Amino acid sequence: MPEAFLDPETVEGGERSATSPISPPLDRRAPTLSDKVAFLQRPSSYGLTGKVECVETHMSWVFLAGQRAYKLKKPVSFGYLDFSTLAKREAACRAELALNTALADGVYIEVAPLVLAADGLALGGRGAVVDWLVVMQRLDREDMLAKRMGRRPPTRAELDHLALALARFRRHARPRPVAPARYLRLLRQALIDDRAILLRPELRLPSGSIRRVDSVLQRALRCRSDPFAARAGRLIDGHGDLRPEHICFDGPVVRIIDRIEFNATLRRIDPLDELAYLDLECERLGSPAAGCRIRAGVTHARRKRAD
Repeated sequence: MPEAFLDPETVEGGERSATSPISPPLDRRAPTLSDKVAFLQRPSSYGLTGKVECVETHMSWVFLAGQRAYKLKKPVSFGYLDFSTLAKREAACRAELALNTALADGVYIEVAPLVLAADGLALGGRGAVVDWLVVMQRLDREDMLAKRMGRRPPTRAELDHLALALARFRRHARPRPVAPARYLRLLRQALIDDRAILLRPELRLPSGSIRRVDSVLQRALRCRSDPFAARAGRLIDGHGDLRPEHICFDGPVVRIIDRIEFNATLRRIDPLDELAYLDLECERLGSPAAGCRIRAGVTHARRKRAD
């Protein structure tokens, strides 16, 4: 979800954007999600006069107001996350703030309460807390790597800066090793889960190709399990969703946003796996050379430090 940049093309897959206000009646006793969205869509809620842009995803609402972005988590519960209570949403907001500092310094600003005051909803101040917001610096969409690939390719120097940032993060990331046998079980289960998702009829993906790829991967895990098992001790607490949509070139500074906060299991990852995912995403967006440069830069930085 960048949810620090927050536009329909970068936030959690970017499902829907809206700028027209929603105006349901406000129940002073128990504000609904619609009440909160309506309030947060109003420029006056932030002391502004300009337009507030709104982006809805399957797990949150994000509001772009001036130079800030405000994220409101929906009261939802899925298999991989649970935002169903106020306490759980507060915990998730605070975890998001803490986890993203290492890779996105200066972007994640604070966790702010949404309160029900005597005269209605308000950002902060006195009143009963009815929800929590992650407050972020608003980043320029044109500086995101996904955008740069399509219009103004990143320079070699920028990609090298990104590689160094990733290598530095990997060096300091918390190790999260597992037993080899368990790791192989997790990989097999991940293939089963991925296949089930990709074969959903509503996605209308080529089932024959999916089954063929799945068969190759399953066979590799059966017949060549040793190289995979050897990586079990190298897992780290990584980013969890390292994509070009989450990488921003802000002048000489590289900021990587939207590290997963809602599920620590999704962040437990082989750093090579995470780097390969970014490489593949670069290729999918038409810039395979960028992915190769990043991968080579991370590898070079790791070897140089080892020497």
